[in-house]
Amino acid sequence: AKKLIKLIPNSNNSNVPRNKLFLQRPTYGMPASALVRQHGVQDDWLNGKLSNFEYLMALNTISGRSFNDLCQYPVMPWVISQYTESTIDLNNPNSYRDLSKPMGALNENRLDEILERFNGMSEDYHNSEGEIPPFMYGSHYSTMVGVVLHFLVRLQPFASLHCEMQGGHFDVADRIFSSIPRTWKQNTTQLSEVKEITPEWFTTPEIFKNVNNFDYGVTQDGELVDDVILPPWAATAEDFVRINKLALESDYVSENLHNWIDLIFGYKQ
Repeated sequence: AKKLIKLIPNSNNSNVPRNKLFLQRPTYGMPASALVRQHGVQDDWLNGKLSNFEYLMALNTISGRSFNDLCQYPVMPWVISQYTESTIDLNNPNSYRDLSKPMGALNENRLDEILERFNGMSEDYHNSEGEIPPFMYGSHYSTMVGVVLHFLVRLQPFASLHCEMQGGHFDVADRIFSSIPRTWKQNTTQLSEVKEITPEWFTTPEIFKNVNNFDYGVTQDGELVDDVILPPWAATAEDFVRINKLALESDYVSENLHNWIDLIFGYKQ
């Protein structure tokens, strides 16, 4: 332990390879765009030295997001748009989500409703905390309770933290994350849902399996909440993570990922 403590001050050494950026601390006070240039991550990504996953993790780190902060947890995009089909073709552009639009704008009918509500709000819109300006989305694409603890509820310590936020027990079964197809539908149809996803969707199949045998209860429709229901094209949770990661690293996503980056980290945010 003493040897480890002595090594910690040197962990931010300038000799650390640039492809290990997401293990370093960002330089606070420096604009994020300058940090991107300083560490060369954009050039490395464009030259194929970083995968899409590694590049997104680097941008999350530069922006101040961290696995140690549930309120600023790393955020990743939904990349696949087909979750009810029996097979999926990753060479077909129709299999992918439009990365140039935020989740709230993917469904044109829902977007019309959101815009109608936005335009109907007066400038002196009030709530219990006073005046607030008109807004389009009433929720955020990445939050501690609604996204991080929601998606990671099958793993510790997230399960315990989830219970702590819910008064000592799990949320009602109907609100527990239990189906990937249903979650995608909710996030592209309901006015209140615009969730993006977490890095574990590309790395950790255990988030979709009730490995701790928690009792999440039964929904109002009589459905036992246990393992997460997968898309028909994924035989196992491991299969889903593998295909989802392949989709993230596909040519289509590589050619369009910059649009989503502009929305989350760039000038369109």
